[in-house]
Amino acid sequence: MANIQSAAKRNRQTVKRTARNKVLSTRIKTLRKEVLAADEKSFKDVFSQFASAVDKAAKSNYIHKNKAINLKSKTFKAAKGQA
Repeated sequence: MANIQSAAKRNRQTVKRTARNKVLSTRIKTLRKEVLAADEKSFKDVFSQFASAVDKAAKSNYIHKNKAINLKSKTFKAAKGQA
């Protein structure tokens, strides 16, 4: 337990941010798996959801914008390679 008020506040902020980041990372990983497992009919919709989630994560500075672009590109190529 922190003895200083500012340290206690930083701990509270860290808990909130960790929870928010966990949700984002889990969502991106889950959607990526769905994209890779999607058939040709549902691919467009699932990939659109994945791209939206990645763009939102980049917008909120959870991931860098270049990483977002790389994620979308590599996922698309991997999904098309399986088809």
